[in-house]
Amino acid sequence: MKHTLRSVGLAALMIAAGQANAANDTVAPANAGVISRYMAAWNAHDPENAASYLAANVECIDASVGEAQKGREAARDNVIKVFMAAVPDLTWTMRGTPIVSKDGIAFEWTFSGTNTGAWDASTPATGKKISFDGVSYIRIKDKQIAYEGDYYDALGLHKQLGWQ
Repeated sequence: MKHTLRSVGLAALMIAAGQANAANDTVAPANAGVISRYMAAWNAHDPENAASYLAANVECIDASVGEAQKGREAARDNVIKVFMAAVPDLTWTMRGTPIVSKDGIAFEWTFSGTNTGAWDASTPATGKKISFDGVSYIRIKDKQIAYEGDYYDALGLHKQLGWQ
């Protein structure tokens, strides 16, 4: 009986996902386009352009830090510029097919480069190459990023940098 209920539940989820995807077919390309341009700005190492895709009141959460950055300027200065300064040759690559809903997108990614810049005044550059995987969930409202939650292997990153 348990197995049958699990199968019925799985079938219901698959049907619901199919209906959600059908309803979101027109939203999906727009959301994916915002993310594609946002990631391209990161990969062009252009913090102002990257920040232009964020809503004025965006909330960005780096799960390894725990404290949200609230507002476009805070996200630009405390996230985007920090990563771009610490890893000036950074590459942020989407892996696989994103999961798109009517107001957001979730996707796996790989972030790589060489830590040739300081993370902050007390954390100098290591000169070490890094590559770590993560997942982002991004909510989009009025064609701008209203929320970004990033979840990644911070311990693995710290080990690569020699911090652990």
